[in-house]
Amino acid sequence: MAKVQVSYNCRDCGAVYRRWQGKCEDCGGWNTIEESKGGATSGAPKGLTGKKGRAVNLVSLDTPLKEAPRLMTGIGELDRALGGGMVPGSAILIGGDPGIGKSTLLLQAMGQLSLKGSDCIYISGEEATAQVQMRANRLGLSGAPLKLGCETSLRDILTTLDEAPPKAVVVDSIQTLFADNVESAPGTVSQVRVCAHELISFAKRKGTIVLIVGHVTKDGQIAGPRVLEHMVDTVLYFEGDRGHQFRILRAVKNRFGGTDEIGVFEMTGAGLNEVTNPSALFLADHNSREPGSAVFAGIEGSRPVLVEVQALVARSSAANPRRAVVGWDSGRLAMVLAVLDARAGLGLAGCDVYLNVAGGLKISEPAADLAVAAALISSLSQTPLPDETVVFGEISLSGDIRSVSQTDARLKESAKLGFAKALMPKGKKVGTKAITQQNMGHVGDLVTQFYPDGV
Repeated sequence: MAKVQVSYNCRDCGAVYRRWQGKCEDCGGWNTIEESKGGATSGAPKGLTGKKGRAVNLVSLDTPLKEAPRLMTGIGELDRALGGGMVPGSAILIGGDPGIGKSTLLLQAMGQLSLKGSDCIYISGEEATAQVQMRANRLGLSGAPLKLGCETSLRDILTTLDEAPPKAVVVDSIQTLFADNVESAPGTVSQVRVCAHELISFAKRKGTIVLIVGHVTKDGQIAGPRVLEHMVDTVLYFEGDRGHQFRILRAVKNRFGGTDEIGVFEMTGAGLNEVTNPSALFLADHNSREPGSAVFAGIEGSRPVLVEVQALVARSSAANPRRAVVGWDSGRLAMVLAVLDARAGLGLAGCDVYLNVAGGLKISEPAADLAVAAALISSLSQTPLPDETVVFGEISLSGDIRSVSQTDARLKESAKLGFAKALMPKGKKVGTKAITQQNMGHVGDLVTQFYPDGV
């Protein structure tokens, strides 16, 4: 008699185990392993037997290539994050916190495409079609010939799409779909893996662009098996802070373009508006006369972005002073504080330290080290940085300030926004004469700016 294979999968990372256990050894999660039943098998053969496969068509590296055609959405910041538009037959995964604007962005994009004559379908597994229509009316898309559907059955969705394959289809969201041949609840590892595989296979077979919305966990990762991000062609994360109107669309994987490219949007009552000059928007409320503030000239993808770094240093009598960080890596802040203590003698170990990147932007670039150090020293000394000054540079554990990439682009963007001086690492002078370059080789040179007579 045929027996049913039973395996156990981690719902967070997709790891497979022969028996149940409390902790996943791959991701370290507790109580995340669930039972998953496969199809019937008789003896589970170890190798492939029976029917012979077909030969694979092989090509050489010098075979002429055709440039993949792009479908422009009409939303410039979305097209930028995608590497110049959407490629037919591609699968795009978009993740983000609840209420951040994923559905709004995709509805706007599909509405714009349908107005240009492209056949587009929006399938929602979380909202009724009436709710989607209400949002479309609020976004000014009531006249768009976009087709809407409300369904969670994968079989019904694929049957509908096969009848007349559209140019693009949105599935919102992958965690709500279920395949009737998988014995598990929607949102589990098995269901997400099977549903994603079938949708991606449809995209490749019919040349349809499939945009998949994914929920995220409390750690900010897309829920479901980690293999989901490997299966799709492009992975986008929609980031932002509920307290700010800015939203960042960041590409972390793109088979048809560069990664770490960003698109910047502003959330308004009428939907998401593009921000073509994010530096000016992030610095709109910048006050250079207040201590504890520094302007960092960073690079996001191929775009230079200027953002304000704010710091507050206060003496504390607690045994363990508080460290609070928003928009930057807390481990990186601990390193900068240690370097300023050990190499510059500032004595920050007994202080509460609060650091914030204004505008809700998250920075991961090491070039922000010098700007963070400048904001910290400015707050400690109660001395503001000179007016119209930008700061960038990486700090090593020895206290040396190391050079960073794309210095020319950072300085040109700074000069365009009216900045006249840059505190930057030592090195070759960049040919931007519109801004004065003050080179620094050690954090001690930065401390001298605020404590000319010594600490």
